[in-house]
Amino acid sequence: MLDICLLGTGGTQPLMNRWLTSLMVRYSGHAVLIDCGEGTQIAAQRAGLSLKPIDKILITHLHADHISGLPGLLLTMGNMGRTEDLSIIGPRGTERAVNALRTIAPNLPFEIRVSELETEEETMFFLDCDIHAFSVYHGVPCYGYSFTLPRAGKFDAARAKEQNIPLAYWSRLQKGETIEDGPRTYTPEMVLGPPRRGLKLTYCTDSRPTSAIVAAAAHSDLFICEGMYGEDEMLPKAKENKHMLFSEAARMAADAGGVRELWLTHYSPSLPNPKAFRDKARAIFPNTHTPRDGWSKSLVFDDDAPQA
Repeated sequence: MLDICLLGTGGTQPLMNRWLTSLMVRYSGHAVLIDCGEGTQIAAQRAGLSLKPIDKILITHLHADHISGLPGLLLTMGNMGRTEDLSIIGPRGTERAVNALRTIAPNLPFEIRVSELETEEETMFFLDCDIHAFSVYHGVPCYGYSFTLPRAGKFDAARAKEQNIPLAYWSRLQKGETIEDGPRTYTPEMVLGPPRRGLKLTYCTDSRPTSAIVAAAAHSDLFICEGMYGEDEMLPKAKENKHMLFSEAARMAADAGGVRELWLTHYSPSLPNPKAFRDKARAIFPNTHTPRDGWSKSLVFDDDAPQA
């Protein structure tokens, strides 16, 4: 299961009813935060989410509305008694930016480890989840992120019995472990069926449409994408500032193939009611939504869905 909470949906500046864009992804008792705009720790508290499980913070890019909330978040974590190391990952320049922001959050009871993305695509492994970073187009180094939680095939007890595999090894094989027992070797392939459909989340904000985003979003259970402007008449401004229209995000979701649901985010301050333009996107990709701060969703495995 992947638990998703869109903490903030605003771009550029926070509003009275809209915090800046940030997303929390929780699974297996841990959490990953994507972006940390001003007020992120307050948005998390409003959503009823603890900051304690956060192991990693992924930064899309180094504009203020995506990273300026970091000092407050770090201080809040420290005041809550955190002692575990924290990993921060982002594009080139992230370490310099984090160090600069830490001048106002200098004394923390935990270590921060910063890693910078160096290539257009990189894959990280965290617990059982693959996190794929992909470069997008925003005028400064900027990345989107896909989370993929794979799912092994169904355990076949009848096959295990036929091969006289000891019962004590069943759970270990089901978890993917290979077991040596004297002259015999037991492998997961001996008792597992074909891989089943896993879970996939793709998150992208601050970019013009690109083929890289379309490719990354393919077969996503949930695709969260920037929709800064609802009106098609804003296209010249979107191109100038390297942002996106609702209709452009919906077109990418449709073109990607296999996307189940689209959430728009990173709304312009000049867009007080994103829902008013939702139908424009739904005409292209019907299962499109315009979330408010705090929207949550649990992505759960289909019981026996085939692998995409």
